[in-house]
Formats: sequence, structure tokens, C-alpha cells
Amino acid sequence: MLPTRSGSFRLFRFAGVDVFLHWSWFVVALIEIQDRAARYTGLTWNVLEYLALFLIVLMHEFGHALACRQVGGKADQIVLWPLGGVAYVAPPQRPGATLWSIAAGPLVNVALIPVLTILVVLTGGFHFRQPLSDAHQLIQSVWMVNLVLLLFNLLPVYPLDGGQILRSVLWFMIGRARSLMVATIVGFAGVILLVGLALLVRSFWIGIMAVFILLNCWRGLIQARLLAKAARMPRRDGFACPVCRERPVLGRFWMCPRCRAPFDTFETQATCPGCGTSFSETQCLDCGEARPFADWADPIGSRV
Repeated sequence: MLPTRSGSFRLFRFAGVDVFLHWSWFVVALIEIQDRAARYTGLTWNVLEYLALFLIVLMHEFGHALACRQVGGKADQIVLWPLGGVAYVAPPQRPGATLWSIAAGPLVNVALIPVLTILVVLTGGFHFRQPLSDAHQLIQSVWMVNLVLLLFNLLPVYPLDGGQILRSVLWFMIGRARSLMVATIVGFAGVILLVGLALLVRSFWIGIMAVFILLNCWRGLIQARLLAKAARMPRRDGFACPVCRERPVLGRFWMCPRCRAPFDTFETQATCPGCGTSFSETQCLDCGEARPFADWADPIGSRV
């Protein structure tokens, strides 16, 4: 249930990552900028503040993307939408790699704190109750936005960064499936608290965020159950995923897109027994990555 490229247009490409912006961003930006008009003497400052907010979000998402690549994962898209941004990262299915890919985003916000603090001090220090110049108000607001984004993202609520960090840490101790199960259950508890907060402060945006988290927790719960089921299935010797090194499950769990027949791709050498279609790549049911069939050969595993 993450935002997709549907309804988005490409802004630019940097470091091999395409950045997209959803059309609804402009609608929400117009509403938010008008609502904050009283904070500055001119509307230009409100626009700059809103753009600064998404610059911080963009830097945060690039932190995820570049860290994912550093550990050998795939990350080539970022989508910005009204509630923030999403970096589409696919790190190797190892707890350490996943942990670094997720933690790198909040670390960008941590690194920005001393930089923004110095700018605030140089322009006059922290003042929250007295009138300020527009420039100082802008810098102080950006400092506060960065801090709020950091604290919010670190909430241990799946799929926020804090929830995914919690899942990655638990992965070391209780495994991939159980860690995701625990993280989603904690996420459901977080949804209840967010709904209560949304009703208390009458915030439409907090309510939308609660719905977003609820949908992703539900999807995570289904995935956790599937992972737990897959972990109990028998595995085939002689083959291993080139990415996550897991042995493939034994059974007809691959489907031919041409004739829709299920088959065991390792039993038929990556060829559909129904229509004879051959496949150059085979997808791993554990990590989701597709690699050439020849790369799956695991002579060491066949001798175990």
C-alpha cells in the first residue's frame, strides 16, 4: 500500500535514482501554504518553508536509497507525495543489510540537527514566543520540522522507519517471519493511538496517516504469515538463491504467465511443462529477486 508512480511525473535523476512527484502534492501544498500565511510577511516565505520541508524529506529518502545500494541492494526510485516520501529499496534479505538501509534515513536527519542549529544560532538564536524576521523564522521552522520528522519516523510503528528498525533488530534474534509479525502487531497498536490522537486534535492528516499505516500493517501481517508457512516447507537441495542464499521451496509454486499453469521450475529446468515456454530468470520466493536459472546452481548445497 505504498504510493506508486501512478499519477506521478519524473522530476529528475540523481545518483542513478529517479525522483517522482505525485500530482496531489500541489493540491496539498496550496492548502498548507495558505493555512500558514499569517506566519510570514509575504507568501514567498511560506513557499520556501514548504519546499524546505520536502528537501529534508528528499534527503532522508536518498539516505535510504544510497545505503541500500551500499549493501548490494536495489534502489532506483523515490516518490514524493503529500504525506512525505518513499524510497523503493530492496536490500539483500539479511537483517544487517535491512537495518542499515532503514536506519540511514533517520541518520540524515540526525546529521542535519547540528548544521541547522548553527544556522539558527548565527541568525539570532531560538525564540518561540516573540516576533522574528522572516529569514530567522524560516530557519527556525526548518530546524523544528527536521526534528519532528526524525522523532515521528523513529516511532516503533510499522511501516515507519522505527517499526522497520525494530523488525530488523528482532530479525537477528527470532527470525525473518516472527520479527515481521511482532512489528506489525506493534504497528496495529500504533494505529489505535494515532486514531485516538486524530480524534482528540481533530486532525485530518493524522487520520490519513493512521489509515496508511493500518493498510501497510495488514499487508505486513499477511506477508509474515506467508513467510512463516514457507519456512516450514521442505527445501530443494542443489540450488540456492544467488541473492539471499536460501534454498528454494519444493513444489509447484511458480506460475507460467502464458498458460497460467503452476509448476516447479527447478524440476523442469525453468521450462513450463504445459506450453513449453522457457524462462531466462527464476524468481526467489523468499526475497523476491529474479536471477538467471544457471546462477541458482549450488554444488556445495547438493553435497550436504
